[in-house]
Amino acid sequence: MTTTPAQNAALNAAPLPDPVRQPAYAELERRHARLHRLEHLGAIVGWDQAANMPPKGNEARAAAMAELDALLHAQRTDAALTDLLARAGQEPLDDWQRANLREMRRDWRASNALPASLVERRTLATARCEHAWRGQRPANDWAGFVENFKPVLQVAREEAQHLSDATGVSPYDALMDRYEPGMTSAEVGRVFSDLKTWLPGLIREVQARQASEPPVLQPQGPFDRRTQKALSLEVMGRLGFDFDAGRLDESTHPFSGGVPEDVRLTTRYLDDDLQQALMGTVHETGHARYEQNLPRSWLGQPIARARSYGIHESQSLSFEMQLGAHPGFVGQMAPLLARHFGDQPAFAPDNLARLVTRVQPGLIRVDADEVTYPAHVILRFEIEQALFEGGLAVEDIPALWDEKMAAYLGLDTRGNHRDGAMQDVHWPSGAFGYFPCYTLGAMFAAQWFAAMRRATPDLDARLGAGDFAPVFGWLGEHIWSQASRWETPELALRASGEPLNPAHYRAHLERRYLGR
Repeated sequence: MTTTPAQNAALNAAPLPDPVRQPAYAELERRHARLHRLEHLGAIVGWDQAANMPPKGNEARAAAMAELDALLHAQRTDAALTDLLARAGQEPLDDWQRANLREMRRDWRASNALPASLVERRTLATARCEHAWRGQRPANDWAGFVENFKPVLQVAREEAQHLSDATGVSPYDALMDRYEPGMTSAEVGRVFSDLKTWLPGLIREVQARQASEPPVLQPQGPFDRRTQKALSLEVMGRLGFDFDAGRLDESTHPFSGGVPEDVRLTTRYLDDDLQQALMGTVHETGHARYEQNLPRSWLGQPIARARSYGIHESQSLSFEMQLGAHPGFVGQMAPLLARHFGDQPAFAPDNLARLVTRVQPGLIRVDADEVTYPAHVILRFEIEQALFEGGLAVEDIPALWDEKMAAYLGLDTRGNHRDGAMQDVHWPSGAFGYFPCYTLGAMFAAQWFAAMRRATPDLDARLGAGDFAPVFGWLGEHIWSQASRWETPELALRASGEPLNPAHYRAHLERRYLGR
């Protein structure tokens, strides 16, 4: 099932509520518009905390953010909302408004499950832990990290229990539902269990095949960071980023933040590694294009938000892996690299294509190739389950991490906390339940491109000619313009003709890496 451009235009023309016929719904829209404006401030404050804030500002910033979160929570749990939501459900609403009301109710249920004091404690604990983590990780200071991480985990466990009590799902499922509504750990476990049956063999087969190919030439640095940024900005422009509605900065961990009207991206530059910043920027630009192209007439309402983090990651991975590692895209990047850094053999298109598709197990998730990447996600998913439903203590995380890293990727991480359990920002910031979204997103991205190729049989040739319009057009019509109009299975069905189908992901990897 697909949605036509005419239908999209109709959906994007958000009707103004009628205060006479829809008084309760009109009041709900007004309240959510106010929430959106306050969240705008919070998003920019959060970006500044990661990208610009001086170290001594963290305690005051954490207190200010906790105050804002408390204010937002009070707005979301106002007793008047109970009656407004009930009355709005009896008013004459169109399909768009009913979908928006569905999302309002979801927001209301999740907010009312949590005490205000817990919301404030969470903000303070995560702000302190994440700030300290920036210095503790380079120092491999696991003991110092644990001291700050325990309060974060304690708050997260309390949240999970409150949400579980309110929804009837397991504590970890309740956390995961924040990021991937409706998804369960049982379903993720089923998908990941299947992955574990064929992924190790695929990694070995790809490595054996690549070992017989000519050696990959590594670009020779150093690479001036200002020049890297200039390259990143040019690539973002080619990918359609609107610089009048966003910007690129630096942070310890690359991310995409802000709001649709003002999207903030960050990346990180290394003097001796050009690929990390470039591909990281391509990844974050995928997130940004989604946000910048959410339907403008819906902004301020829950329905205008991105559908889920799995769908969000499907956009970043559509850009980074499906498009960014495509030989057609790489061919377009080769002359840009030579122009910015001078010509060298490593910048030959064929070599670059092999460089960005090189499969080699590594310690760092964000640097992983797309074949080994799911193993990093499975490892974290299983540890999170153990933390919330298996009684795993914080002190026991490294041993379990070492065990799974050895089993899944054959790597030794003993004593290396910096490149082990401390490497990601997600746990210090309390984002438990997020990690599965990365691999779900990779699966959705493969499914989107399979649908694109059906709609545009010459897609690969057009990408080789530098014509990315078919990709942007398809994503704009089927994903970006739909926002949260549909729940995830229905969105996937309308976009690609079927709900999530992991078979497309396996087919993509086997086609790209084994030529099948």
